[in-house]
Amino acid sequence: MDSFLDQVEACVPALRRYARALTRNLDLADDLVQDCLERAISRRGLFRPSGPVRAWLFTILLNLHRNGLRAARHQASTVDLDSIAEPATPAPQPGHLALAEMARAIDALPLEQKEALLLVALEGLPYAEAAAILKIPQGTLMSRLGRARAALRLATGTPAEPHLRTVK
Repeated sequence: MDSFLDQVEACVPALRRYARALTRNLDLADDLVQDCLERAISRRGLFRPSGPVRAWLFTILLNLHRNGLRAARHQASTVDLDSIAEPATPAPQPGHLALAEMARAIDALPLEQKEALLLVALEGLPYAEAAAILKIPQGTLMSRLGRARAALRLATGTPAEPHLRTVK
């Protein structure tokens, strides 16, 4: 296997993690990653080794995701009421509830804030690399992160600074 394919293969777990966080659907995420890998390998000649393969792959995945969202907006969708599961009682564990609350809050973020937050917080990408993937200035990325974090604090009732929490 050549170096390019080795680098692509090494990025697959991160691509899957990011796709799952974006779509919140395992099947859609796997399809998105497969489409990304297929496009990257078929258009390998377009890759310029001036930057990391990882950033190029994340850019492809993000563009495919955005294209899918645009296409979905133009299609009417119906839901069979019989296919909707009965509401379940959430587990009583506080950690599970907090995670579910945070996941709902992240899903409610505007797409540009969600994309930025997941690249930096979930994938641990440096600001410069995340900004390059999103094709925005680093200052814009930091603004989106700030707005996303503020919205999450508001949605989850978390104080801005952990040391400001009151102990009862």
